Amino acid sequence: MFFLDFVREIRFYELLFMKQPLTPTQLLKRFVAPCAALLLGISTLHAQNASGFVISKIEPAIVTTPSISYSGGTQKPCRPKSWMEIEVTFDWLPTLPLAPADKYADDIAIDYYVLLSNKSATAPQGTLLTGQVNHISVPAQKDLKSVMYVSPRTLERFFDGKIPSSTSSAIVDIGVTISKQGQVVAQKSLKSTGIWWPQYQKTGGYLLIKNDTPFASLNSDYYEAVKKQ
Repeated sequence: MFFLDFVREIRFYELLFMKQPLTPTQLLKRFVAPCAALLLGISTLHAQNASGFVISKIEPAIVTTPSISYSGGTQKPCRPKSWMEIEVTFDWLPTLPLAPADKYADDIAIDYYVLLSNKSATAPQGTLLTGQVNHISVPAQKDLKSVMYVSPRTLERFFDGKIPSSTSSAIVDIGVTISKQGQVVAQKSLKSTGIWWPQYQKTGGYLLIKNDTPFASLNSDYYEAVKKQ
């Protein structure tokens, strides 16, 4: 009944405002396509929400190489440089009660997609840096943290020898997904809506996990543990 009423209403407005009414086939396409897209979106959103994972923040920043004092070795003269830090805040709040053994999750993969604003003749859309970090013993709670870095040399390489002074001048957008057991359970972009990164050519190897940077020993209890490769 709903569909027939909808068709009659659409036909009424067509007769009022359109010079040539749509055929039944055209009318069906106009009704089915948007509804199918809406149902698919609702289904995807429901599946992600049911997992309990939500990405709340993506926060890029330009940070300086930490200065660490030490003894027992020769300190080399060097000037601290600028790194790009990308911090992600997420929640894991399952909708169903968990057994004690299930309140910590392993193999939580977080994929980062960082679109640099280094448009050129060789990279007309900019360069999409990609990387993944795998977390273990992730607790069921709010405000969990993950982080990735871009080294000074990488920034110099993709910005013609000069490190950008701010993230606004370095980044077009950042996309992040969380996967559990190989299935994407949450996703978010810094600026855009929807999934935009598949349309770009991926450049891997330049996003670094915290353990592979001079920041490895800093704020250890602030970020979630990383699975040893």
